Amino acid sequence: MPVSKRNNTHLKRTGISSLLFVLTFLIVLTGCGSSGDETSSKAQAAGNSGGENGQQTKVKLNIADISSNPVLRVAVNQGLFEKHGIDAKLVTFATPAEGINSLFIKQADVAWGADFPILNAVSKGEFAIIASTGTSTDLSAQQWKLFVRDDIKRPEDLKGKNLSFMRGTFITYLWDEYLSEYGLKPDDAKLIGQGGFDEAYIALKKGEVDAVWATGAVMVEKFAAIEGVHQLTDMSQTKVRIGSQIVAPESLIKEHPEAVSGFLSALDESSAFIKENPEKVADILYKEVKQPREATLKDLSVVNWNIDFDQAALDSLSRQKKYMVENGIIQQDFELEDKIKLDALREILPDRVTITP
Repeated sequence: MPVSKRNNTHLKRTGISSLLFVLTFLIVLTGCGSSGDETSSKAQAAGNSGGENGQQTKVKLNIADISSNPVLRVAVNQGLFEKHGIDAKLVTFATPAEGINSLFIKQADVAWGADFPILNAVSKGEFAIIASTGTSTDLSAQQWKLFVRDDIKRPEDLKGKNLSFMRGTFITYLWDEYLSEYGLKPDDAKLIGQGGFDEAYIALKKGEVDAVWATGAVMVEKFAAIEGVHQLTDMSQTKVRIGSQIVAPESLIKEHPEAVSGFLSALDESSAFIKENPEKVADILYKEVKQPREATLKDLSVVNWNIDFDQAALDSLSRQKKYMVENGIIQQDFELEDKIKLDALREILPDRVTITP
């Protein structure tokens, strides 16, 4: 059937209108898609750069600690980590050595402790030392007291006795050095491992061990009160001096150098706060961990940190590493300087880095 001119014109107009509608719809749809992609890109960029308004994105860090250490707890309490772009969470352990071991299972991102567990960690994993706590002093050594049963009158009487040590800590090294000073060999006594001071306290009280090294005002008071026990000496009377270092995964150091710098800055500011506000610090520890105020005030002059890295720290690490390699504790030797990364410390506190390994 033939189509009239009028109908033909109508069909053309209808087709054009339909085509325009489809094109308009596609343009709108494409525009919406572009807007969504642009928003997604902006959000990703904001996450990478710290936000659209230039605000720094906080880096989350789980930090290993012990309940009696004031430095990290004050840094959290006073908002110092937050100030430096860190969302910090303290993970409390019985000993610093346990905290260091938690790095391997990613329970903590940063830890601190004596040279022995620090060196053990860096010898086995991709971790590095980022600073020293500056506590390798005679005064610090004096705080480590040796408590023994009353039948032990002199060091030689330790022969054949059960000696306590905290697993994963430097105490085995201390026992070896102390016994050798008095002509005894390590196998002249039996070492009994404990998980922490509370466990060692119970063991000494029950007679399961005969001697324990302990530190901290609260613990020293507890051990001194055990019937039939007395203090024989302290570590300052030995040749052992133990450094304390801060350790972090090498991936954190490489991928988030600003977080490492911020972390160390917060610690330095916390140490300054502790020095200037001992009474407030005592209140903080009593409120958060129920540590007696008197005990905190007594410990502060010793346990407060001075973030640095100097010759004493390097010497302490070198001596301890030599002992651990020679005794098979570190099975695979390594270059110590490869495991010390001080760029962040040097950036924020250049005068505190007085030696380059």
